Amino acid sequence: MNTSAPIDKTFLEHALTTVFAEWVRALDLRVLEAQAGDVLLALPVTPQHVHSGGVISGQTLMAAADTAMVLAVMSKLGAFRPMTTVQLQTTFLRPVPADAGFANVRARVLRLGKTLAFGDIQITLGDDVLAAHATTTYALL
Repeated sequence: MNTSAPIDKTFLEHALTTVFAEWVRALDLRVLEAQAGDVLLALPVTPQHVHSGGVISGQTLMAAADTAMVLAVMSKLGAFRPMTTVQLQTTFLRPVPADAGFANVRARVLRLGKTLAFGDIQITLGDDVLAAHATTTYALL
């Protein structure tokens, strides 16, 4: 359990509308919880992200995971700092069906150094069933 002080959710919600590309903003991610280095987002399951198999696309899940981790790093730093994804390893464990409503995306900073940040992301369905797991490395610029 993270015992860090809560982060102002407004700070991260503002970042969602100003830091990221327009197509990432179209994910309509919502900040549910935020601690320093630990962020929980809701990813609405919308028709534009569901492929012909009736499940949310892996590309959408990976974009949500990457975005959540950027916010988690920002919450740890207390501000935006330019960074770039060096590695994003994603394992898809079960599909997120079109009727799921939303998925939870929890990103946790595992280590934040001077030039690199390492993180862990879990994407779960409403009943806390793990749908995808990702690990990340970011270069802080």
